[in-house]
This record gives sequence, C-alpha cells and structure tokens, in this order.
Amino acid sequence: MPSHLPSLGNSSRVLVWGAGGAIGAALISHLSDDPRIAHIYAIGRRPFAGAATNLTALTADFGDEAAIADVAAKCAADGQPLDAVIVATGVLHDTAAGIAPEKTWRSLSADQLQHIFTVNTIGPALIGKHFLPLLARNKRAIFAALSARVGSISDNRMGGWHAYRASKAALNMMLKNFAIELARRNPEAICAGLHPGTVNSDLSAPFQSNVPAQGLFTADFSAAQLLAVLDRLGPQDSGHLFAWDGARIEP
Repeated sequence: MPSHLPSLGNSSRVLVWGAGGAIGAALISHLSDDPRIAHIYAIGRRPFAGAATNLTALTADFGDEAAIADVAAKCAADGQPLDAVIVATGVLHDTAAGIAPEKTWRSLSADQLQHIFTVNTIGPALIGKHFLPLLARNKRAIFAALSARVGSISDNRMGGWHAYRASKAALNMMLKNFAIELARRNPEAICAGLHPGTVNSDLSAPFQSNVPAQGLFTADFSAAQLLAVLDRLGPQDSGHLFAWDGARIEP
C-alpha cells in the first residue's frame, strides 16, 4: 500500500477536521491505507462512517469553541503528540440559508459575511488555537488548512465573491501568523494553506458548468495531490499557500 506522508515517519498520528466533506473524507480514505499512519482522528459535525481500525471519529461544530477544546482534550488524553492536523472545511454557498457568492457590492449582507467568515476563517483559527500546541516538537510536524486561489489579493482580476475571497485572504494571513509563532516552538514545523483546485463536490456544484472537464477534479485525486504537496514542503515553505500541483500562490 502507498505511503502518502512518508516524511512524517512511522507510527504518525494525523487529524483531519472536516471528515464529512468530500475532500476531508478522501483525505481520510488515503490516510487509512497508509501503513505509516498509526492513528487517524476524523472530526466532523456528524459521525464519520469509516471502519478503519486505526481511526477515531469525533463530532464537533467548530462554531463552538468549547467543542473544539473538548476534542483537543480527547486527542491529547494519551499524552502522544499529533504529527499533522489538516483542516478540510469551507463554505462558498448555502442554498438553505440563502447564501450565494456576491457578484456586486450591492449584495453584501452582514449575516452572510458573518456566516462565511465563521466557517472559512474563525473556525480554522480556533482549531489552530487548540491544536497547534498538540503538534509534535523537535521533529517534522504539519498544520494545514484548505484555502483557495481566489483568496490571493494579487491574483484578483475579476472581483466579486466578496465574502469568500475576503474570508480566505484572512485565513491566509492567519496561517502566516501561525507559521511565525510555530517556528519559535519547533523550527521543523510547517503551517501552510492548500488550494485543492475545482473539485466535484457540493461546494463547487453550482459553478461547474464553466469549468473544462480536465479542470474538474475528483475529491480522491485532489486529496492525493494535496498530501503529496504537504509531503514535499519544508520549513522554508511555512506560512505560504500552495496549489494542488505544488505551485506556490502569491498572497
């Protein structure tokens, strides 16, 4: 069976937050097949249905900091550090809540902005607050979160999608801050943002008609690519955003 994060070494422990999403589930599937991974924590709003013997499924809503802290306490209960934490969450639209990407500033809504920032920025930030201290010290360790190319300010040519772009740009800044602080604790640690490409998932479903077939990825493909990207990153890459093909995206 292939090893997807061999740089972490044997008997590594990995946590994926966002197990209920397409990419999160695919990440867990790949990691479950990796003989080097000793244990996987799968965190989501609903119980994860995976049957791997080395998997612990926990439920929490990252809009509730107390729930995040409780999950962190459970993961730390055996005294063993985590080697990697991957936050695979995000929201672009929510039909039930009447949320869609804004095409103009006239569509801006305080409620929509708050919802998008809670999911895309505040949630990952609070996960970082409680899980960065659980990462292994004095060895390679990884904290990563799904971001997006449209969160790049320098790459913005079209405007629109105000809340989504701004929330991902804010997440990128948060990851940069985390990287600087994390390096003081462990110079071998890496904190990075990941752009998964356009994945055939609920997040991109309403916008796939304009995506060429070769540019629409399966969650399985994207997850495998992202793990390979993480495996190649070094401490000098910490604090930056990388696409699914390993290309660095400028802020």
